[in-house]
Amino acid sequence: MKKLLAIAAFILPFTMTEAKTKADIDPENTLLIDLDDGQVVIEMYPDTAPKHVARIKELTKAGKYDGVAFHRVIDGFMAQTGDVQFGNIKKLNEGRVGTGGSDKPDIPAEFNERKHGKGACSMARSSSPNSANSQFFICLDNANFLDGQYTVWGQVVEGMEFVDKIKRGAPGSGSVTKPDHMKKVSLGAAAKSSKKASSGEGKSSKEIKGKKKKPTK
Repeated sequence: MKKLLAIAAFILPFTMTEAKTKADIDPENTLLIDLDDGQVVIEMYPDTAPKHVARIKELTKAGKYDGVAFHRVIDGFMAQTGDVQFGNIKKLNEGRVGTGGSDKPDIPAEFNERKHGKGACSMARSSSPNSANSQFFICLDNANFLDGQYTVWGQVVEGMEFVDKIKRGAPGSGSVTKPDHMKKVSLGAAAKSSKKASSGEGKSSKEIKGKKKKPTK
């Protein structure tokens, strides 16, 4: 069964949240998504959706989200991705994308008080509340009619302008032909560690002294 989202007939008022940047959030709970137009920075919420955040981290560390398409994108609503089974752009199964998940068990619902405002990241599921697995969506606009029915696990804090450029799908279904995809998905802590390693931070003074700079002429 496709992991679809029901569209309500009305939209509740937008809920404002305090603006944050990448520097404000814990690297351990930062998700980075590289798109064609730039990097998207997402703050994850392990306090209110621990099992969902753990799954996102697990699949990210395994590289499962790299190359996965935004297979369903509805203008003014949301961009859906995360079908690691049928949605990888290298072997995209257009007939089945949106029906798959990972080889991990489904996740119990963790509905919470967080809102589906613009930039909210929430887990897709089928009609069963406990069927979330790997697919998720990013709200392109206010979608508070989904509050309490889908698990919000994060919020875009930087790069929403890049999400807004994701290719839209067909009116109604949102199905995308030749979809955009996530080029690389990584965790902020991993990226920070990699940056430290490349700069030599954390090495002993003896190791650093042993690498002398060549004099310039």
